[in-house]
Amino acid sequence: MLQWAKHDNHHVRRLASEGCRPRLPWNIALKDLKIDPTPILPILEYLKRDSSEYVRRSVANNLNDISKDHPHIVKKIAKEWYGHDSHTNWIIKHGCRTLLKQGDPEALILFGFDTPEGITVDQLSLSCEKLTVGDDLTFSFSITNTSKRPKKLRVDYEIHFVKANNKTSAKKFKITENTFVDTKTYTRTHSFKDLSTRKHYEGLHMLKILINSEEKKQENFYLYKPV
Repeated sequence: MLQWAKHDNHHVRRLASEGCRPRLPWNIALKDLKIDPTPILPILEYLKRDSSEYVRRSVANNLNDISKDHPHIVKKIAKEWYGHDSHTNWIIKHGCRTLLKQGDPEALILFGFDTPEGITVDQLSLSCEKLTVGDDLTFSFSITNTSKRPKKLRVDYEIHFVKANNKTSAKKFKITENTFVDTKTYTRTHSFKDLSTRKHYEGLHMLKILINSEEKKQENFYLYKPV
């Protein structure tokens, strides 16, 4: 694979990275590389400035896979690679997306995010408190910066879905990465149509607004089965 990383054809170079991803989405996980990803790193190092976005995206996805089992390795790579090349910067940002979603402090600092102190979330409003599978839920809220300086922040919403066993499972959805000076208002709509990747179940659900993964506001709503 290290030889493939030096190939003229970008499909072969992509295979060098994609073929050794520890958590392949289209195949079984590579258990040995989940335990010890160090054999992968020379391949990614060679491809970190590849001219093809097709290849760079695979490198980023490989790093994101590694971050789920060895976050310290990816954060070390991020600090070494970041700030030297625009292509590599994109790889690092995309490769750290799970760490950013989790609100990892080191990852947030690396990419210039501020602490959410002095940030308030107000006027969280849901379009309805009861809805049926297949409906849409629209919600709105405002974010106010009460500090004395602009702050770069990541904003997500999180829904706690009821599962078949009546327990809940949370999933985050990105809203924005933005710099806040005063007050901004956001409105989003979430569909509760069944998908091949998610089936909805009746029960009490929860919606949360998160700033850098810190919960700021929450509201409950009830989802019914269709009649």
